[in-house]
Amino acid sequence: MSLSTTPAPARTDVSSPLEAAPRASTHPVRRAGIAVSAGSLSWAVACAALGTTPPAGTWQALVVNLTAFAFQGGLVFLVAAQMRTGAIGTGRLARGLLHVEHALLAVAMVSSLMWALTPSLYDTGFFFVIDLFWPLSMLGMAAIGVRIAIAGRWKGAARFWPVVAESWAPVTVPTAFLLPSITQYVGAAHLLVGYVALGVVLALRPELTGARDA
Repeated sequence: MSLSTTPAPARTDVSSPLEAAPRASTHPVRRAGIAVSAGSLSWAVACAALGTTPPAGTWQALVVNLTAFAFQGGLVFLVAAQMRTGAIGTGRLARGLLHVEHALLAVAMVSSLMWALTPSLYDTGFFFVIDLFWPLSMLGMAAIGVRIAIAGRWKGAARFWPVVAESWAPVTVPTAFLLPSITQYVGAAHLLVGYVALGVVLALRPELTGARDA
């Protein structure tokens, strides 16, 4: 009777928990960078020139809120790039969190359109609920920025600049309460230093995210 054993063949149908993110192309990362920079710059200029909360129903409010919508659209591209490159991880939880952020941004974009186009609804309960997604989406972006720095999957400036960019809400919201007269300038300056610069990094150095061209 033989006591020898034959090792079981390795399973090839089970993914490793440390499996790397699928190889992402640099093109969507570059597009995300351009969208983030363009949207952030347009909103920064509008805020600096017209204020963050112009009177309802005015052309100034229309411009500020439509440029805010453009800014949020850039963030949609950014979160998509983060998902493609596994910026916060490749597991189900990481992907789920980014999907949740996409959903928050989608509703926040509806809020921006309502601010721009339907001032008659400002006092309704529906608008109040929808508008809550604006700060929630920005807090979500701040959490993603911290997670990117911790995960270390993005390198160099791409690893740490999201923390700067996505701290917009934690910096600007307290300023609105403490120093309302300068909120528009603080918010605009933070957009330039944060999101516009992050977009430039992604557009010029997409390889820092792990993206590669075939």
